Amino acid sequence: MKRRTALVGSLATPLATLAGPLAVRAGTPVDLQLVLAVDVSRSIDEVEAELQRRGYIEALTNQTVIDAILSGEHKRIALCYAEWAGTHYQAVVIDWTVIDSPAAARRFADKLAEASRTSQSWTAVGAALAFAAQRFDNSGCESRRRVIDISGDGRTNDGPPAEVVRDKLVAQGFVINGLPVMMNRSNFGRPPDTGLDKYYEDNVIGGPGAFMIAAANFDDFGRAVRSKLIREISGLPTPRATPA
Repeated sequence: MKRRTALVGSLATPLATLAGPLAVRAGTPVDLQLVLAVDVSRSIDEVEAELQRRGYIEALTNQTVIDAILSGEHKRIALCYAEWAGTHYQAVVIDWTVIDSPAAARRFADKLAEASRTSQSWTAVGAALAFAAQRFDNSGCESRRRVIDISGDGRTNDGPPAEVVRDKLVAQGFVINGLPVMMNRSNFGRPPDTGLDKYYEDNVIGGPGAFMIAAANFDDFGRAVRSKLIREISGLPTPRATPA
C-alpha cells in the first residue's frame, strides 16, 4: 500500500525545524560534510531502535573512525544527524558540528545518547533524501565532498520514488551511500524483504564512488555503520555495493 503525495518539487519546503543553532563558523573548511539520515519508522521496534542508536554512538567514538577523521587534509569533518519516517516526519536531532578530535566526537556521541527517540508511520526514502540535501544549505562549512548516509529497514511506501530524488541530487553533486538493514522476520504481516539490499543498490545510492554496506539485522548494525563511516570519511575507492 502506498500513499500518494505532491510532486518532488514540493520538497523544497523544509519538513522539520532545525534543532538548535549551528555549531560551526561560516565557511569552515572540512574534509567532508556528512548527513546521517536514520530511519525511525514503526517497523523498527524499541529494542532495534536502541541497537541502531547505540551503533552510531559507538561508531562515532571508535578509534579507527577517529583516525580516519584526523587523516584528512583539514583533519576535521562536519556532521549532522537527522531522523526520518514518512513524508510528514524528518527532523534534525543534532545539527552541524565539526568533529576534529576524540573529545569532539565524544561530545557528539553523548548528545546523541541523551536525545529522545520517536517512532513514526510510513517509510519515505525519497523525502528523507530531499530533506538531507537541504541541510547542506546551512552547514556553515566548505568541502569537496558532500555525502548523505541513509540507513533503513524498508522500501519507500510514501512520497516520491527514491530513485527520482536520488537522480536529482546526484546531478547536483551529492553522493548518497546506503545502509539497508536486512530483516529475517515479517513486517506488519508482510514477509521478510530479502531484496532490500538490491533496492538500495538500484534506487537509493548514487554519485561518484557511492556504495552500500548491508547489515544482516539490527544486532549487526554497529559493525555495518562503523565500516561504512570509515570508508566514507577516508574517501577510499570502494565497490558500488558491499555485501553483509
